[in-house]
Amino acid sequence: MSTYQPEDSRKVTTHRLLEMKGRGEKIAMLTAYDYTMAKLVDSAGMDVILVGDSASNVMAGNTTTLPITLDQMIYHGKSVVKAVQRALVVVDLPFGSYQGNPMLALDSAIKVMKITHADAIKVEGGCEIQESVERILSAGIPVMGHLGLTPQSINKFGSYNVRAREEEEANKLVRDAHLLEELGCFAIVLEKIPATLAERVAKELTIPVIGIGAGGAVDGQVLVLHDMVGLNEGFRPRFLRLYAELGEVMRRAFTQYISDVKAHDFPNLDEQY
Repeated sequence: MSTYQPEDSRKVTTHRLLEMKGRGEKIAMLTAYDYTMAKLVDSAGMDVILVGDSASNVMAGNTTTLPITLDQMIYHGKSVVKAVQRALVVVDLPFGSYQGNPMLALDSAIKVMKITHADAIKVEGGCEIQESVERILSAGIPVMGHLGLTPQSINKFGSYNVRAREEEEANKLVRDAHLLEELGCFAIVLEKIPATLAERVAKELTIPVIGIGAGGAVDGQVLVLHDMVGLNEGFRPRFLRLYAELGEVMRRAFTQYISDVKAHDFPNLDEQY
């Protein structure tokens, strides 16, 4: 397996992502929620780090993304930004911080940007949040969209099944994608939709389209860090490729530590002052 080394160590910007799409270079995006992990992810050469509201699941143990608050997202975002030198850092606006109230959306986005020093924010939805997107963009804050399976709407969907299989929903998704581009979003995430639909959207838009469970014909991919390195054990959706089994590696380390302590083996003479 080859190891990727970025040729360009300059800070990734929204403009550079557009350039990457233009020359056919795939965009690599991964989540991170804390300083230590973000430092590792950034040093590997990641293009985009998403401080996702999936922190609600993998960091706080909630069953959905809905409970996480704006202040909690700001805490995670600030921790990540401190570690990052190259990647573009995008912070999710959490449920309830932008839907239905454009001024609240603007206040939430400004608070995230001022306190975390992140590069952009991400919101879920299309025409339903148009006014909020417009208001945020009017302040010069870069916005990444998110369509398809939008986890903040899970109670509306009722399941995490693939979205936009039916023609009506697929057509709306295409319209929403074009709307977000026209409004000024710099990129869009498409989650868990048919690959052919995602390919169509990526071809029709000039801005980058990042997929998760949306096939390989889009402009880039995003995964949740804890999922792809095997820390979120038992979660194995079809779209997930497991790159490591860190959960098992760490468990073995923990049990060995317990055994060494119990057996009076740790610390030894060389490990004390």
